[in-house]
Parts: sequence; C-alpha cells; structure tokens
Amino acid sequence: MSPTFTAFCGPRRIAAGSLLDVARAVRAAADTAPLLVFADATGRVVDLDLRGTEAELAERYPAPAPEEEASPRGRGRPKLGVVAREVTLLPRHWDWLAAQPGGASVALRRLVEEARRADAPRQQARAAQEIAYRFMSAMAGDLPGFEEASRALFAGDRPRMTAEMAPWPEDIRAYTLKLAFPMVMEDEA
Repeated sequence: MSPTFTAFCGPRRIAAGSLLDVARAVRAAADTAPLLVFADATGRVVDLDLRGTEAELAERYPAPAPEEEASPRGRGRPKLGVVAREVTLLPRHWDWLAAQPGGASVALRRLVEEARRADAPRQQARAAQEIAYRFMSAMAGDLPGFEEASRALFAGDRPRMTAEMAPWPEDIRAYTLKLAFPMVMEDEA
C-alpha cells in the first residue's frame, strides 16, 4: 500500500492522498493560512518543496507506481537474510534448545515468531497511540482538554477521548481518531 498524507490549513483538513496530490492542494492554498502536512503512517510533519512548475512538482513527488504481482519463486529455499548474532543463555536453556526438532536456530525462530504474533495487537495499538499523539501535539496542544484527551488516548479509552475532544474542530477530532484507532475506523466505514 502506498504512503498517504493529510494536509491541514489551520484546523481544517484540505487534502488527503498521495504526496503529489497533497502537494498540489497545499500549493493551491499556500497564501491562505498556516499549512501543515502529516504523514498518515507516522503522524510526523512533512516539509514540502513547492517551488517550480507543475511538471517540476510532479517530478519531485512522483505518483506511486502500481503494485506489481510477486513473481513465482523458483525451486529451492528462498533467501531469508539470516543474520548471525550472539545469544547468551544458561546451560539448561541450551540443553532444551538442542533437544528441539531442527535444533536451536529453528526453535529460537519459532519462539520469536510466536511471541511476535501474540504481541502484535498490543504493539499496533501502541504505535497508533504514538502516531496520534504526534499529530495531537502539533495541532491540538493548545486546545482545551488536550491533557485529558492524551491520557485517554494512552489508556485506550476512545469514548473518554472523544468526549474530551468535543470542543476541538471537527477535522482535527476526526483525523486524531483515525490515527489513534485505525481498525475501529475501518470497521465503521
């Protein structure tokens, strides 16, 4: 999936989409008010270079290429990009690993993958909170209820967060919730 961006002119969302689409909208609105562009994937402010002609702008921020289908794999084992590093364990841990089918490396990879899968929802929620907080700090840091909304964000309390953000401009509220609770927003769409 291609990265997406969102532009705000003051508290009003003026564009969302590819970097080129957002750059064009920001360029058109450049004389109106303070403009900020955010990367949807990180919540960070993105600086745009809007100088030059439309063609130079399109060259600077090319439209994302269509995603290509994965080529079929040939026979044999795929290149995994294995990296050797030192692991320090107690002798009983090495004994247990050595007794596992496939040996220590296979057992460690399996354990790491199981832990990643089990922890994925919590890691995704935490990442979404950090992304939303970056945006909130930039756009709503001076708005009433910011501290309380931040506490509710990190507590994962969407109803309380929504209530604390009630006096905020609609576009800021909506984008904050989209960043903070991406799975909920997709389900509601």
